[in-house]
This record gives sequence, C-alpha cells and structure tokens, in this order.
Amino acid sequence: MKTLVIIAHPSLETSLINKRWVEALRKYPEKYTVHELYKVYPDGNINAEKEQQLIESHSNLVLQFPFYWFNCPPLLKRWLDDIFTYGWAYGSNGGDKLKNRKAALAVSAGINKEDYSEEGRYRYTLEHLLSPFETTFLYCNADYRSFFAFYGAENEPSVSELEKSAQDYLNFVDNL
Repeated sequence: MKTLVIIAHPSLETSLINKRWVEALRKYPEKYTVHELYKVYPDGNINAEKEQQLIESHSNLVLQFPFYWFNCPPLLKRWLDDIFTYGWAYGSNGGDKLKNRKAALAVSAGINKEDYSEEGRYRYTLEHLLSPFETTFLYCNADYRSFFAFYGAENEPSVSELEKSAQDYLNFVDNL
C-alpha cells in the first residue's frame, strides 16, 4: 500500500523546501498520496470521517510541515485533534486504527541545526521539541519512525541543497 503524506503548510506556493518536497513526491503517485490540508480545508472545517478513511487506506503516514513557533501550523493541530479520536485512534472501545501503522514527520526548520542543541541558541534539539508528536503516535500504538528535517530554510538554500534534500526525503519515506 501507499504512503499518505499530510502536507500542512499555510502558504505552500511561497515555500522553498516544502514545495520542492511535494514536487518530488508527486513524481511517484503510485507510491505516495499527497494531501494538502490548507488546500482541501481553506475554511478550517475538517471532515474527520473522510480523513480517517484516507488514513485507513494507506499503510504509512507522514506529517509534513514547516516548524515555526516551535510547533506545527494550527490546521495540523486541529487535524490531529479532530482525527485522532477516542474509539478510532486510541481507547478501550476499538481505537486501533493507527496500531502498528508506520508514522513519521518531515519538517522544515528555518533555523540552523546548531541552534537546535543543548549548547545552541534555543537549548533544545529538534528531536526534543518534536517529542509531543512522537508521544502522540506512541500513545496510539503507531510505529513511530522518527523525523526528517531540513535546517536553515530561512537562509535561502541553493538549488543543489534543495535537490539533495528532496532526494534524501524520498529515501527517508521509502525506508519507513
């Protein structure tokens, strides 16, 4: 089965990294389903049943988003709240739809990697800051596979950096 990639970027058309990643994913429609939340739900009203069915029809799940204000975009947070519900994603009454499903994150961080360290400007690693997502997947008994990140996006990466990142991202998703 295919990998579902949930894209949660409020302005994908102006993005460098996320836009390039989406372009790379779209070259392989037989492997990846690209689902752009801000395009599908511009009003923020999410169809939870439709989203749950979409997840169920895929073997892997990747959440792709820009990491800003040390979190995900608000529509992705709402999506998580609306979709990962008791009785579907967790709980004693069913709640097993994410069980053993491979799940991962793909984030673009505007800040340089060295700033995301105990000695860096923000004192925490990106892994530490993304731990609530990992914990959510673990709580739902998903098979969390870590994250893929591009650091320094605000420094306008070169074409070669973008291409390498896109290829590395595809390799990451293929090896979940």
